[in-house]
Amino acid sequence: MKRYLFALVFMAFTTIVMAQDIRYGIRAGFNISNLNFDPDPTFENQHRNGFAFGGFVDFGLTEEVSVYTELQWSAEGGKDESIRADYINLPILLRVATSQRLTLGAGPQLALKTWQDRDGFATFAVSGVIGAEYMITDELFVDTRLSFGLSNILDQDLEDNKAINNVIQFGFGMKL
Repeated sequence: MKRYLFALVFMAFTTIVMAQDIRYGIRAGFNISNLNFDPDPTFENQHRNGFAFGGFVDFGLTEEVSVYTELQWSAEGGKDESIRADYINLPILLRVATSQRLTLGAGPQLALKTWQDRDGFATFAVSGVIGAEYMITDELFVDTRLSFGLSNILDQDLEDNKAINNVIQFGFGMKL
């Protein structure tokens, strides 16, 4: 079993290293995020507007398919100060170019909380991400993403409550 796992990891790494095209870049975005609570909260739960910024690497596997990964700081959570949650996100997207200018992508996102130490939020969160990117020029692009929470972002001590973070993100970036 270990041999098969090693062979699979080796093949994946070799594929990425031998990728046709590797592009780097920077990206900034505007977030609209909110927490979905179960059971419903006893307070007014309003969305939070925030920002995101980071850098990315896009590994071209073929002319149409790439693996995109990004390291991004993102202001998320709810509007009230007590339910804000800022993260360092690591999305890993499998992307398919549908034309010269439009690319669609989907994949998982891991998040590490960067807010207060003991604030009732879990340290790690997992989300699913789907998105679309439109190239304005060969270097500049706009994109939009939907991140839907897959894990409870509240501490394990709060077993009776559950909160899922959902984010819509509008971005602008430059490929270097």
